[in-house]
Amino acid sequence: MAKKKAAPKKEREMLMVGSKVKAFVKENGCMTAGDVLAALNEKVYALLGQAVERTKANKRSTVRPQDL
Repeated sequence: MAKKKAAPKKEREMLMVGSKVKAFVKENGCMTAGDVLAALNEKVYALLGQAVERTKANKRSTVRPQDL
């Protein structure tokens, strides 16, 4: 039997400016790997998702800094 291939991961819309991220990394003496932006984008989505859940748990509709 042949194994099923995993479905390709759907790429989400980028939430930050890639050139700004790369400039920050460069200003701090490092280089940016090609897959860093995608990984950082996933972290941002996760962080925002947690903030939204906390907001809803506190019966609010506005995400506040403390939710992050």
